[in-house]
Amino acid sequence: MTAIPVARTAVGSDAEAVAAPNRPPRDWVTIGLWVALLVTAAFWLVPFAVMLLTSFKSRADLASGSTLGLPSQWLWSNYADAVDTGDLWISGSNSLLVSVIKVPLGLLLAALAAYALARIHMRRAKWVVAVFAVGSMVPIQVALGPMFQLLLKADLLDTYVGLILPYLAFGVPYQVFMLYGSFRAIPDEVEESARLDGASTFRIFWQICCPLIKPTLAALFVLDFVSTWNEYAMASTILQSGSMATIPLAVQNFSAQHGTDYGPLNAFIIMTAIPVLIVYLLFQRYFVSGAFSGAVKG
Repeated sequence: MTAIPVARTAVGSDAEAVAAPNRPPRDWVTIGLWVALLVTAAFWLVPFAVMLLTSFKSRADLASGSTLGLPSQWLWSNYADAVDTGDLWISGSNSLLVSVIKVPLGLLLAALAAYALARIHMRRAKWVVAVFAVGSMVPIQVALGPMFQLLLKADLLDTYVGLILPYLAFGVPYQVFMLYGSFRAIPDEVEESARLDGASTFRIFWQICCPLIKPTLAALFVLDFVSTWNEYAMASTILQSGSMATIPLAVQNFSAQHGTDYGPLNAFIIMTAIPVLIVYLLFQRYFVSGAFSGAVKG
């Protein structure tokens, strides 16, 4: 008589154990990372939201409304006024021309130098890399005076060439230092198999090694484009006329002359950030891709 209830109890407990779901333990580290990510995103997005709302507000809305409040009337005319007042087409075309020439040319020169130092056996190559690393640490402000005198004697002030050459001089060392490690990480078997097939050194560099370091090139392209687009110190020293002004100089002039027109001012700043956003969206998919996965088989 007592054996039957005991058996039922055992069967019932087994059924409850089977029916109970296997809940994984909470990963508090992941939860903490997500919270930190959301807080950091809020710190970045709130100022941008304020700037975006302000760009559509009138002076009456700015005087009476709250900072995060919606405008009573969405003034798209602020953007048209900003384009006309700030000479956006002139400054934007200047910055775009300088960036389009400097960024690809600088990456090409840096990639050629880094490939030669990393893949071609030469004496004291590491010392040369160390010199590039030290050169990348030199602050721009130290060289503004000598650079101005040198460009003045060469009659290159207020010219595109006079602006692009210093940009290359200060941008290439850092890129060489970064690309050197990427080229060194390529397995030797990749280059050896290409040489057995009769490939030249330049073909190995251009068709084999460069595609393998595409994520690094894309990251450097975006970073270099952003720094060139937003560079102010050298541009303010070299460029003298308003027709040669780049985007940072145009923003400064707009703020100095129309600093109380917060609607058009914020509209102008937003429009100047659009090219940088486009470049990032075009290259961001390469940031997390594997650089050398599948490069060597077997």
